[in-house]
Amino acid sequence: MKLKKIVLTGAAGRLGSYLREPLSQMCEALVSTDITDDLGKLYANETYVQADLASYDAIFPVLEGAEMVVHFGAIVDEKPFEELLGPNFVGSYNIWEAGYQQGVRRIVYASSIHAVGMHKKADFIGIDAPHRPDTFYGLAKCFTEDLGSMYWDKRGLESVHLRILSAAQVNNARALGSWLSYDDLIQLVTRAVDTPSVGFSIIYGVSKNDRAPVDNAKASFLGYRPKDNAEQFAEAVLAETPAPDLTDPGEMLQGGPFAKVDLGQSGIAQMKIVNDKKTV
Repeated sequence: MKLKKIVLTGAAGRLGSYLREPLSQMCEALVSTDITDDLGKLYANETYVQADLASYDAIFPVLEGAEMVVHFGAIVDEKPFEELLGPNFVGSYNIWEAGYQQGVRRIVYASSIHAVGMHKKADFIGIDAPHRPDTFYGLAKCFTEDLGSMYWDKRGLESVHLRILSAAQVNNARALGSWLSYDDLIQLVTRAVDTPSVGFSIIYGVSKNDRAPVDNAKASFLGYRPKDNAEQFAEAVLAETPAPDLTDPGEMLQGGPFAKVDLGQSGIAQMKIVNDKKTV
């Protein structure tokens, strides 16, 4: 049975571009939102609303009648705290509070490995690992996970927090463990939406990689069963990769480059992310 209305935030982003079509197939009406002026061509049952996450007055009417919100909107890099405060901290509060006031049943949130980025990869952490943010960006993910937990405990608003490791092309050694393919991303979000009851849940967003550094066993009830494996890229990637520096936190810790940059300094700038955004 299709949902009546889903709201997707961050629809103009790279990951949002891959979620729009499958989400549109799960509901009668998909409302996509972002801060860009124009989203371009829309799917048959999709509408676009320009809205700033940092403005409660802008977000509140967008959520009217929504059963679920897939919240991927944010600044997706480390920045000075003041720049992240509006979209990443206040924006999350606005989504949860407006969602509660509008009767939303569930929020599916793009959290991140950077909420636990200072844990060692060798520790093979599970979903119950304590928060150890590697940046202000990671701190915003911790805040929103705790926000979701509180709104479930106090107000009965369900949420699933997807700790995405790296959803981008595999062109570096870290990604051999951290890769989340776009097909697996879609499956992950779909399971977060269609699982009958989730309460407050955390799950790692990672594909079925031989070298995955995290354990999703305690989130198996969500039904996420990834199919892709980054090992297919290993030979080519490792041939271009120098021997690792075992004293480098970017090599040893879950957060990778984000674990080694100074607070407020870009982590994305240390990576080779290809913008292979999907077009309608």
